[in-house]
Amino acid sequence: MSLTPEKVKLLEEKALHIRRSIIESLIEAKSGHTAGPLDMADIFVYLYFHALKHDPKKPNWPYRDRLILSNGHICPVLYATMAHAGYFPIEELKTLRKFGSRLQGHPHRDFLPMLETSSGPLGCGLSQTVGMALADRIDNGKTSGKYFYCLLGDGELDEGNNWEAIMFAGKEKLHNVIAVVDRNNIQIDGFTEDIMPLNPLPDKWRAFNWHVVEIDGHNFNDIDRAIGEAKSINDKPSVIIAKTIASKGIPAFEGKFEWHGKPPTTPEEVVIARKALGITK
Repeated sequence: MSLTPEKVKLLEEKALHIRRSIIESLIEAKSGHTAGPLDMADIFVYLYFHALKHDPKKPNWPYRDRLILSNGHICPVLYATMAHAGYFPIEELKTLRKFGSRLQGHPHRDFLPMLETSSGPLGCGLSQTVGMALADRIDNGKTSGKYFYCLLGDGELDEGNNWEAIMFAGKEKLHNVIAVVDRNNIQIDGFTEDIMPLNPLPDKWRAFNWHVVEIDGHNFNDIDRAIGEAKSINDKPSVIIAKTIASKGIPAFEGKFEWHGKPPTTPEEVVIARKALGITK
């Protein structure tokens, strides 16, 4: 896989629009998570606007790739990306977390049927992804052509359920499972290496028979190379450890765990966020 300079520029512009939509929806909601949605915008944009086989006009198309968001609290980036991709009106993003909205604080498939799963409790998404991939193998054999992407937070790897799924997927050699870990080094209570150290994280995945790629999660060429490499592996699942900057795009918020679970609420914070992202209103 390779990206032209023109395509990289297009994806970068799209990611900026996604970040603007994330912040505007959080400001309107007055609640929600800032750090993870902003830092995963580039990954989501690459997937929805370049790599994923999907059709917004046919969300239940049987031959689509599957994208499972395990750390459901970063759903503002999922909602914003899907809206910009054409799954529902961008204007609906203003209803985030409001009573009766389809865009709840954690994704709910009953409200938004184009989602693959509902998510909220951390540590469940990879098991769901592995189960889908195994069912696909049973139903269709090894040549169905679908890929199963699971997006996870690094702090979420404190949950033991993940490691059961990692062990099982490695044993079953589910080569069409691609996990993407948001390695932003923060979680709600602090820095990951203070709360529950994860390093040496790549070696832990390798020990369970996974192909491991480490990348800059904000570099589209890196992301492209990693996805291409993962798709070339046919005897084991792959994990992409994406090194990201929490709250990417708003320098005053970047790298601070305090922004894990709060939106800009004070007038000063709102001005800082909008100015950093070039929002002029």
